[in-house]
Amino acid sequence: MIIGTPIAWWLAWSKSRWKEVVATLVALPLVLPPTVLGFYILLALGPNGLGGWFGPWFGLRTFAFTFEGLVAGSVLYSMPFVVQPIRNAFEAIGARPLEVAATLRASPLDRFFTIALPLAIPGFLTGAVLGFAHTVGEFGVILMIGGNIPGETKVLSIAIYDFVETLRWREAHILSAGMLVFAFLVILTVSLLARRSGRRAF
Repeated sequence: MIIGTPIAWWLAWSKSRWKEVVATLVALPLVLPPTVLGFYILLALGPNGLGGWFGPWFGLRTFAFTFEGLVAGSVLYSMPFVVQPIRNAFEAIGARPLEVAATLRASPLDRFFTIALPLAIPGFLTGAVLGFAHTVGEFGVILMIGGNIPGETKVLSIAIYDFVETLRWREAHILSAGMLVFAFLVILTVSLLARRSGRRAF
């Protein structure tokens, strides 16, 4: 949310020629195969990439195959699910309320926190719920970046795969049913939030 909000704001109001290029880069995870994205994130987070530069700051040789790497990869992979609802909410506000606030000598920061943010709350809630839910169920990117290290990088989706691979159907059923209920509640929550704001979520 911290990274996606300024990106969404810039995409909503910028007149830059690079606007659609940035929007396309943010939206890439929607159509790019997770393993492809995971492969390039793995290279970037490895010892010969950005991970080699920033890893020592966190006491790590590399971000690859670590929990910190999973977080970084998940943020990148779920970015469009956070940025797009917030961008749509900002654009739905329109320029008029912000212009009126500017005539009353409200600073840009004041206009954001007192006008834009309250009016865009439904978009923020939708982005937060979708981003979190999408991250929880991810498999391909997580497996590429973090592998399957118990207690370190093993997540629910990989655990289900392991249970099925070893024919432990009962455990697979329990986790899968939990994810099914979770997914249902997420979609219901987003739909109700959208209904309250007068917009359709899907």
